[in-house]
Amino acid sequence: MAPLRASLAGQLLIAMPGLADPRFAQTVVFICAHNHDGAMGLVLNRPLTEPRFVDLIQQLDIEAAIPQDIRICAGGPVEQTRGFVLHSPDWRCEDTLRIDAASALSTSIDVLRALAIGAGPARSILALGYAGWGSGQLDAELRSDSWLVAPATPAILFDTGFETKWRRALGQIDIDPAALSTESGHA
Repeated sequence: MAPLRASLAGQLLIAMPGLADPRFAQTVVFICAHNHDGAMGLVLNRPLTEPRFVDLIQQLDIEAAIPQDIRICAGGPVEQTRGFVLHSPDWRCEDTLRIDAASALSTSIDVLRALAIGAGPARSILALGYAGWGSGQLDAELRSDSWLVAPATPAILFDTGFETKWRRALGQIDIDPAALSTESGHA
């Protein structure tokens, strides 16, 4: 088995057109953790119409002082009822994981309470579920040309232009989507 590549935490994975798993077709995944045990990330471009943030906080008995329209995404196929808030690092609680200089991840209800009263992070996106890979699985998928790797930007992470994130992420690494093949292989 090939050695683990450098950690991809803080990077984007961009699905190649030939990726066999339809759950990840044209997705952009932000990698939150990547080590010898595996990897975990959040799909950034699968918005959900329901639940809405206001419905979610009502369901959790969180009082909202300031109406918020925080977008919720389907973060991946694993634990789809579990919430993950990807956010700017200007806010933190005890369970916050600092991913890099521009992003952090919180799973505590504290971040939802803070967002509901306007005291949370300046930028955030809520994901239900996550994408997960076992030990060596993501590295094997990268070797089989299932994903491209690109730097993450605040616009890709937090803006609501969900329908264009895949194309914009490809543009960051100067790739025209029309030039991509659905066939994978190595020269």
